[in-house]
Amino acid sequence: MAGEVPTAFAPGAGPGPGQRQRLAARAHAWRLLPAIQTLRGCFRRGLRVLAYHRVRDFDDGFAFDPGLVSASPEAFRRQMIHLREHFHPVTCREVVAALDGGPPLPRDAVLVTFDDGYDDNHAFAFPILRETGVPATFFVATGHIDSGLPYAYDWLAHLVLTARTERLRLPGLGIDVALPGNLPARRPLVAELLDRLKYLDDAGQQAVLAQLELDCRRPRATGHADCRPMTWDQLREMRAAGMEIGAHGVHHRMLAKLPDDEMRAEVSGCHARLAAELGAPPIAISYPVGGPDAYDARVLDAVRQQGFRIGFTYISGVSVPRAAARYELLRTGIEANIDAAWFEGMLALPELFAHPSRLRAYPA
Repeated sequence: MAGEVPTAFAPGAGPGPGQRQRLAARAHAWRLLPAIQTLRGCFRRGLRVLAYHRVRDFDDGFAFDPGLVSASPEAFRRQMIHLREHFHPVTCREVVAALDGGPPLPRDAVLVTFDDGYDDNHAFAFPILRETGVPATFFVATGHIDSGLPYAYDWLAHLVLTARTERLRLPGLGIDVALPGNLPARRPLVAELLDRLKYLDDAGQQAVLAQLELDCRRPRATGHADCRPMTWDQLREMRAAGMEIGAHGVHHRMLAKLPDDEMRAEVSGCHARLAAELGAPPIAISYPVGGPDAYDARVLDAVRQQGFRIGFTYISGVSVPRAAARYELLRTGIEANIDAAWFEGMLALPELFAHPSRLRAYPA
């Protein structure tokens, strides 16, 4: 990976999210989006990859990371119907075949992906995908599938959102602040904490998480119904129905933050577990967290040597599939605040309507 910051991460580039949403609403109202999509297709061929995390209803009492709720079931169904009717859903195997010199991808190809492996993927997203005939790839952290434990970053969010204390003290993150008294007021703090946490190396991240669990007296082993991973049986059911299962590490650790031996164990261990449980080795991997600080040349080399055929970042953009960049494909994150018009605009002309990735907010 190049050492410079990708264009998609350049601060201040292009219109802001509010402007993009308003532009998409106007283009939708004026019925311009089909013409825009057709015109774009005459000049550009690229692979749009949509990145989801969770599909579930969101209420005021939801005490986990709200940023991971990509859509409600109703919104997700509308999105998949639109995709099925106006685009060409493809699979990772089709992308790999095109990269290997096989049939080129169709115009307006779209790949649907999910990260982490939350059980609402099986409960809500999978039935809708099956109903609409849209294939998807689910990138799962195999250690969580094995253990059933909540995801570490989401557990941090849960502890902060539910802490029964007036102050939050996390010396490892330079945090000593008064805690607001309700969930909505605490959610912006969670986003800041996660940004700061992901700036640390892996050892630093683990130390902060362990200390917070100790302070709150709520280890992840206690679990919670709103933060469960899928099971192997559920993954096998989805795979039998045409869904693809890809790798997302063993314990969802930022691979570039790990020493070589631990990083390679995350890559090889995930690959081995998926092959053993599902009967075939995975061909695709997405890098946990996925920004430019989450993977590096060492990671790409380990992924290539392990036999993966394709890799996905969480850097926003449209990829022109070519062999030289097959392990750094771009994706567009889908979030719960994306309404129908904005979603349609993002697919019709992602270069204008899709929000750019943002740089991590480094501690002062």
